[in-house]
Amino acid sequence: MAFNNLKNYYEILGVSTESTSAEIKSAYRKLARKYHPDINKSPDAIEKFKDITEAYETLSDSQKREQYNILKGFFKNEQTNTSSQKAEEEYRNNKSKSANYSTDTNNSRPQKTNLKDKKKNTSSIFKIFKYWTAKIKKNKKEKENKRPQKGETITTEVTITPEEVITGSKRIIHVLTTQTCPTCLGHKFINGGKCSKCSGTGEVSKRKKITVTIPKGIKDGAKLRLKNEGGAGKNGGQNGDLYINIKVETKTKINFDKLNIYYNVPITAFEAALGEEIKIPTFDGTIKLKLPPNTSSGQKFRIAKQGIKKNGKIGDLIITVSIEFSHDLSEDEIKLYKKLKNLSTDDMRKNLMNEN
Repeated sequence: MAFNNLKNYYEILGVSTESTSAEIKSAYRKLARKYHPDINKSPDAIEKFKDITEAYETLSDSQKREQYNILKGFFKNEQTNTSSQKAEEEYRNNKSKSANYSTDTNNSRPQKTNLKDKKKNTSSIFKIFKYWTAKIKKNKKEKENKRPQKGETITTEVTITPEEVITGSKRIIHVLTTQTCPTCLGHKFINGGKCSKCSGTGEVSKRKKITVTIPKGIKDGAKLRLKNEGGAGKNGGQNGDLYINIKVETKTKINFDKLNIYYNVPITAFEAALGEEIKIPTFDGTIKLKLPPNTSSGQKFRIAKQGIKKNGKIGDLIITVSIEFSHDLSEDEIKLYKKLKNLSTDDMRKNLMNEN
């Protein structure tokens, strides 16, 4: 039943069973140009184009064409058909004679010939079965490919600055996606040759420019999902999603913990010793911090409500100071340091060995 339901490829291309390969190719090209969806906007153009392509794929291949002709009962002329029938009758007659032949052990030659014919027949049936199994799988796959399919999911990474964590930002990123070739519609070839648009792959690459909103307070390692911004869907299916992995720059004096901002601030030796009011630059302007006298390196100061603002909550700004010295001291500064050295009586390392 499946053999009889197979489409008539000769009729689809408008050629006869005796047409040459060149004639088949010429007919296909004319029809492909006429019914290509980019040219023909009628509702049934796509299905017609697919039928034409399927017919050409079979009839342009000599082996597939021969198998197709056998299965459909197409023969180039009546003589070939008659010869085939005669060959079948001879096979049946030989089979009947072999069944009634003497089983004498001295005359086993007809038995061997019959076995050889059986092997040929079995091999032929196996080839036909193999061909149709592959054909059924191909048809099933093509049917599945016609169903709406969601596009591929794409993942990329974006590195942001600490400033973007605090204030939020907008980033423009470029994403490379894969889409069905608009020229051959995924069939890989057109007009009898490889599609020049996709080089016979059935797909083309396309870069998309997307604006991404980086929310305030986002954490290192967070993942943003942009729905329908991934690969293009097939057969009317939805586009895939785009996932963006967020990475925060680590080579900086600023760190984060939940809503709190941790800021490493350098101070001079005299600011630490005498106590000074220093100005600290932030992303929203500057803030003032009063250092007490004898401030030590590594000492922390918490400034409330100067952290990240999110969901109605505000974190703190935690400042860690470190005493640093200039590497370009003037002669007067050097003289003062020498004077300070002579005046100092404190041994900073006297209890070093007694500390745990």
